[in-house]
Amino acid sequence: MAENKTQATELDPRDFIEAQEHPVRRSDALVLLDLFSKITGFKAKMWGPSIIGFGRYHYTYDSGRSGDFLATGFSPRKSNLSIYVMPGYQDYSAIMARLGKHKLGKSCLYVNKLADIDLDVLEELIRAGLTDLAAIWPVHPE
Repeated sequence: MAENKTQATELDPRDFIEAQEHPVRRSDALVLLDLFSKITGFKAKMWGPSIIGFGRYHYTYDSGRSGDFLATGFSPRKSNLSIYVMPGYQDYSAIMARLGKHKLGKSCLYVNKLADIDLDVLEELIRAGLTDLAAIWPVHPE
């Protein structure tokens, strides 16, 4: 079986954020770094070259494919903030309706800037996503 392309690295998340050229993206990423750290109690870790993750889980699918992946996290992309908060198959529509301006992928939330959303609602969403993920796969600090 092929190994997961996105692996944990030894890069420093704060250095990665500080190197972001876009000032709003850099500032928002620092806010998210503190927010995720506070909510999860986990140390930030880089996954691949551009994702800042908190916690990890080991999965094994029915197909036999298995691996490790970040439990939650974010990436300050050029076009938006990508926030990885949801296991991907739960209905979070009640929370999402209160979040503010966003776009949604399967398990990724896209936000142009943090000023567009309610950070208290984002915190609620992160907690719900972690709780639901942990009910399926145990979540570990690193």
